[in-house]
This record gives sequence, structure tokens and C-alpha cells, in this order.
Amino acid sequence: MRILTAAVFALAGLIFFTSFDTAKGTDIRRDDSLLKLSDLIQQRSRKNKELDESNAALRDSVESLAKSDGGSTRAQDEKLTGLEKSAGTRPLTGQAITVTLNDAPPNATAKLPGYPEPQPDYLVIHQQDLQAVVNALWQGGAKGIKVMDQRLISTSAVRCVGNTLILQGRVYSPPYKITAVGDPGRLQRALAASKAIQTYMVYVNVYGLGWKVTEDGTVTLPGYSGTVDLHYAEPAK
Repeated sequence: MRILTAAVFALAGLIFFTSFDTAKGTDIRRDDSLLKLSDLIQQRSRKNKELDESNAALRDSVESLAKSDGGSTRAQDEKLTGLEKSAGTRPLTGQAITVTLNDAPPNATAKLPGYPEPQPDYLVIHQQDLQAVVNALWQGGAKGIKVMDQRLISTSAVRCVGNTLILQGRVYSPPYKITAVGDPGRLQRALAASKAIQTYMVYVNVYGLGWKVTEDGTVTLPGYSGTVDLHYAEPAK
């Protein structure tokens, strides 16, 4: 029995020494790969923003050259302009509203009786919340929508990783602002009629998630400046 006890203590000492030697005084439970991944995402986001700005400048140059081409007709120019407006690549001016979503305070508690104390998941904006607002605004006849500083087009995807938004290769943190050009009254009625937003409003009233709708008057949404190429999965070879 004494031999077995000594062997156990010896093994424990070996494990402790190995862990200490591996850690070199650092926290071996910290996942440095996650930190490196976060840095990489932020770096890629900045690079994508620079590429978008460069792409927009090149597009403006191409449009200027096209307009100076004496061979183009007025009808062709009008048709091209109409297509660009429909695609969202041209600026859009009109009456607008802005919806702002924000996380609840980290120390939030249930404000109404009968509701459980919040889990961390209750206190942050989720992908489906942003999608619900965007979908409702389209349903309300929005002529164009901007999320944060980017115009949405038909291929735009609103995705969240944790409590950050990844939109067209760039990363954003709350509060999230969604601006839509259209009839303000109709847009607000569409928001109120959305079942998904009605569910979200329960969390607003109980746990303090952020919700604000403002009428902005006349605003101009930027044209989409990113790539319009379609990306799709291909089978492995």
C-alpha cells in the first residue's frame, strides 16, 4: 500500500512539473489561437474596407469613361442607370428611418415578474434579430437599405459570429444601425407587424435589449461598392 501511495505522489509530481515547464509561467488554459483568429478577422476587415474603397474609385472612373464615349445613346444610358439603381450600385436619396439595435447591459435583470433571470445569451443581439429587421423593411417597401455603412444588395448576407456582425467581409460591433429609404409610415407599420420583432420586443421590455426607431428625413444611401461576383461551393475533387 505504501509503495502504491508513493507511486501516485510521484506521478502527480511529474504531471505538475511537466505542466509548469510547458506553461513557462503562463496560463495554459488560455487559447491563443482564438486571439490570433480575432486579430486576423480584424486585419482582414480593414483590408476589405480598403479594397471596397479602391473598387468604388475604379467603378467611378469606368463610369466617367463610359459617359465620355460618344457612341453611347441616351436610351442606353438611361437603361444602364435604371439597372444600376435596381442593383443598388448607385446612391439612393429619399425619406428614411433608422432602426438601432444594441446589447443589454451585462448586469441586466428581469424587469417584469414571472420572467427568469437572464442567461448571457438573452442579452446580446443575434443574427436573426438583424435579419428580422431587414426582412420587415423590405416587406414595408424599402427602396434601399444600409446596414452600418454598407448598402445591401441581392447577394448580401447578414451573419453574426458571437456578438459581432460580419457583413460583406467586414466586422462590426453593436450598436447596429439599419437605415431604409421608403415611406416612413409604411416601414414602421411593417416593423410593428413582424412576428420576429414582436418576440424581440419582449426581450427589450424584460431584459433591456436596445431598440430605437428614428425618422431621419431625407438621406442618401451610398451605392454598393464591393464585388458583385457570385460565390458558390464546388464539390471536392
